[in-house]
Amino acid sequence: MNPPLINTPYVLGDKTTLVKIVLNGFKEDVEINGKTYSNNMTPHAELKDRQIADVLTYVRKSFGNKASPVTAVEVKKIRASNKK
Repeated sequence: MNPPLINTPYVLGDKTTLVKIVLNGFKEDVEINGKTYSNNMTPHAELKDRQIADVLTYVRKSFGNKASPVTAVEVKKIRASNKK
């Protein structure tokens, strides 16, 4: 139903894209490993920068993923420049 969190470009790739997905939600089809996912994710802009950073760091470092952490400072900067 939902895109996998393991070894995908959305999780392991650009932090800005991942943070914007949390802030703005996600409403487009995405293809991962030849399978298309089309479930929507609601925006969660009400979360504090630290909360977003903690959740995204957990996802980027769990399930066998080995990506760098997301910091609250990065989230704050992305949020400030986020023009929806």
